[in-house]
Amino acid sequence: MPTIALMTVGCKVNQYETEVLTELFRKEGYEIVPADAPADVYLLNSCTVTATGDQKTRQLLRRMKRINPSAVAVLTGCYPQAFPEAAAEIPEADVVTGELARGKIPELVKRALRTGERIVEIPEHVRGEAFEPMEVSALGSRTRAYVKIEDGCERYCAYCIIPKARGPIRSKPMADITRELTGLAAAGYKEVVLVGINLSSYGKEWGGRLIDAVDLACGIPGIKRVRLGSLEPELLSDGDIARMAAHPNFCPQFHLSLQSGCDRTLRSMNRHYDTAEYARIVRVIRQNFENPAITTDIMVGFPGETEEDFAASVAFAREIAFAKVHVFPYSPRPGTPAANRPDQVPEPVKARRAKEMRDATKETRAAFLDRMVGRVEKVLVETTRLPLGYEGCTANYTPVAVDCGPEFCGRIVPVKITGRAGERCIGQMLGPEEV
Repeated sequence: MPTIALMTVGCKVNQYETEVLTELFRKEGYEIVPADAPADVYLLNSCTVTATGDQKTRQLLRRMKRINPSAVAVLTGCYPQAFPEAAAEIPEADVVTGELARGKIPELVKRALRTGERIVEIPEHVRGEAFEPMEVSALGSRTRAYVKIEDGCERYCAYCIIPKARGPIRSKPMADITRELTGLAAAGYKEVVLVGINLSSYGKEWGGRLIDAVDLACGIPGIKRVRLGSLEPELLSDGDIARMAAHPNFCPQFHLSLQSGCDRTLRSMNRHYDTAEYARIVRVIRQNFENPAITTDIMVGFPGETEEDFAASVAFAREIAFAKVHVFPYSPRPGTPAANRPDQVPEPVKARRAKEMRDATKETRAAFLDRMVGRVEKVLVETTRLPLGYEGCTANYTPVAVDCGPEFCGRIVPVKITGRAGERCIGQMLGPEEV
């Protein structure tokens, strides 16, 4: 039986797509082995949001070839789609393909194994292309399933290469979502996370909206929790928020992409909102949900960002009081407008600002976790054993170390939050009955 190791760099959408590829290769008779094990085939599903992602991709490909120099190494995902010439020149990659036609990858691998030829096939995105049919029946975790329902982005932020990598907006048909979620519920998954490249634009092609998919998912028997991936804030209407709040199994965690808390920088980035609108949306969420978590991404060191702009961004992050923030320095992507600007921020300045923003948002994170202490929450217990108990998550995605036995893994149980330990809370299970 041939063996294959699959690795993922990047977002939850990439992780979902790797699971799709895992099932495809399993059906072809491959044994799935760990990433660090000798294998006949290595497959890397890449990310290209930052230059760091590109560097990691190249490093992983070199590592694969060191483990087994005779293996066929496959490079797929966003990096080759966005930068096909650069990807084609990576000597360690024996098969290079992009974001389209994943169903053909097993056949390309079979051809490379049979002939020994190097294969580079990267179809281009075209306007009007359909959502690529894909679904999973099982994932590595038996508690939470990520389900991709949207692909593509047409926002064209000044710093972002993703519209080139992912192409136009296209959405998974509602009937396909129903079938996939019904299967996952039957397989024992309690929580589903709907994800996409620009999730907020779900259904745009036919006049649908993301809330339609939320309503559908929340109505699938057996699905106890429905969560959303990253959202563009201004595409979330007051009415949509109210409809989400009407579902008792909708999780009150909103990852609203901010990027900067400075209006001048937001305009320069070609973002489609300002801080006043962002703050208003957060207020509406907090009015509709009891104890929601607002999380985000913040970029520092965008070209032209002054010290005053950066200070405004830090102040806004403190004002919103985010539950968690992913902070990252701006990374020039060739082919984007921002990469050609002459007013690039020096790397040492970006590093300093990243540290200052992380320090500030660590404080808001700690304050959020401290406010959880004393509450009774429904916690989905997972399979990772921590020093203080089994890992679990509340509906608002607060991580909790639950003092319980392994028999409760995969159950949603009532937990009293008794304290905080670093980046997570500590909890005592109140009863054995699932809620």
